[in-house]
Amino acid sequence: MCGRYASSRRPEDLVEEFEVVDNRVPAPLAADYNVAPTKEVYAVLERPPRTVEGSEAVDGASRQLRVLRWGLVPSWAKDPSIGNRMINARMETVAEKPAYKRAFAKRRCLLPADGYFEWYPTSEQTTSGKPRKQPFFIRPQDHGTLAMAGLYEIWRDPTRDDDDPERFRWTCTVLTTQAEDSLGHIHDRMPLMVERDRWAQWLDPTASGQDRLDLLVPAAPGNLEAYPVSPLVSNVRNNGPELVEPLPLDESPA
Repeated sequence: MCGRYASSRRPEDLVEEFEVVDNRVPAPLAADYNVAPTKEVYAVLERPPRTVEGSEAVDGASRQLRVLRWGLVPSWAKDPSIGNRMINARMETVAEKPAYKRAFAKRRCLLPADGYFEWYPTSEQTTSGKPRKQPFFIRPQDHGTLAMAGLYEIWRDPTRDDDDPERFRWTCTVLTTQAEDSLGHIHDRMPLMVERDRWAQWLDPTASGQDRLDLLVPAAPGNLEAYPVSPLVSNVRNNGPELVEPLPLDESPA
């Protein structure tokens, strides 16, 4: 599962790194070290080719940087609140699940992240008697950008007029898979990463989702590092770079 992540890159840096040709970000998002479901996030995607009105010319697919809401709302949904619990899609069933299969077929994206958080139950107990959970931050060894595999959807709000700029809601979800061995002791699921040389293939809106399954692989063992961080991250109201700082050795869990 991926329920929280960090995203501090500037849009201009993402435009350069992901070779975006169409920046659709209306205003930069603030650096967010505690990205939670329903928040706005950056997404890299490609829109399908379209015929230019009044001409036989066809615009090619364009790679865009957009701001989407985390929590996918299927186009057929009656109530957009369904997105609150659709933050992850399992790789093993994404091609068949009604909520995701349309997006997987044609609306794939990349969700840039600094890293993501997982919680590991410790031997200590809280005042309620439940195991205390220690948060860990998981990021690339080289501190580069994680390109998490995602899907996006465009939901039409039937309560808004056709000329209302807010009538379409763009939302997304993170694809997950079985965690690789070195991380599996923290949590059994992890986000799927898309390697740089496979970005174009993954984003290609003219290719079927079924053909893209072979691109989805867990991060290679050793490419990610995990370390304990402050429990402050467990409260979504907390935000700041201190949330991704390693705990001092004397505060680290045994």
